[in-house]
Amino acid sequence: MKTDDVVIEVKKLKKAYGKNQVLKGIDLKVQRGTMLALLGPNGAGKTTTVKILSTLLKADDGVAKIEGIDVSEDPDAVRRVIGLTGQSAAVDELLTGRENLVMMGELYRLTRKSAKARAQELLEDFDLVKAADRPAKTYSGGMRRRLDLAVSLIAIPPVIFLDEPTTGLDPRSRLAMWEIIRRLMDSGTTILLTTQYLEEADQLADKIVVIDGGKVIAEGTAEELKGKVGNDRLEIGFANASDLNKAKSAIGKNVFASNDKENSITVMVKDTNTDIKDTLNLLSDKKIKVTAVDVHKPTLDDVFLSLTGKTDKKSTEGEK
Repeated sequence: MKTDDVVIEVKKLKKAYGKNQVLKGIDLKVQRGTMLALLGPNGAGKTTTVKILSTLLKADDGVAKIEGIDVSEDPDAVRRVIGLTGQSAAVDELLTGRENLVMMGELYRLTRKSAKARAQELLEDFDLVKAADRPAKTYSGGMRRRLDLAVSLIAIPPVIFLDEPTTGLDPRSRLAMWEIIRRLMDSGTTILLTTQYLEEADQLADKIVVIDGGKVIAEGTAEELKGKVGNDRLEIGFANASDLNKAKSAIGKNVFASNDKENSITVMVKDTNTDIKDTLNLLSDKKIKVTAVDVHKPTLDDVFLSLTGKTDKKSTEGEK
């Protein structure tokens, strides 16, 4: 990767809130025109990282640069090249959608004529034309999120931070937002995304970084990360708790997860043909009755659980 291609660069970034060390020296690099998704359990440091990069918070130590500009040394210059969509819509609910966009355009020092023209472009791009002259307080959740993202794009920034942009949206609105984000990527925008939806990272990101306890614990493409937890997962169901417990004892350390309520286990396998056959033969030899068998490809959920040992994937962090 050429130095000129690195748009977002973070080295040994640290941040503490009192005695709580949220970031413990993380490193990140995001190449121009790509998306990096930042994943981690609650309190991992994702939102803190975004706040530091977007000049809303000062790091205690380390270096963060956007387009080669040091965030701590020249925050004003950084603000001129970034856009930010936070975890909740940051629009003025008393203003109309159009007024929100024009106001932000003028704050970016566009002429009023240019701000109006740019606002109209964004209203069309984000399917908000019909609601353009209604107060934002009358918008649905999905419309507010689209308006919030549109506001962050008023000055056509080359770098966008999306901090859980689809939180709280219904599935249809989430898919619509994904399409908008894909269009941004197609236009060459560099994006750093944090999300509570692992499928979102899987669908959109060029590269994924998993952080836990303020440290980077894994990084790579979605497929590379999935490969770290085995090729497939074997889900086996049993008639009762007794058979479930016998199966867990027989299979031992190869049991990846157990669902006691549904009397089922998940076994990670590397050689699909051999491992599945051997596992089922073992259960048969032990006279353990199997009621259901299903084979799944690994998902980012599996990666998350394997790397962090946590099932809570939401990233509404307990950070200040």
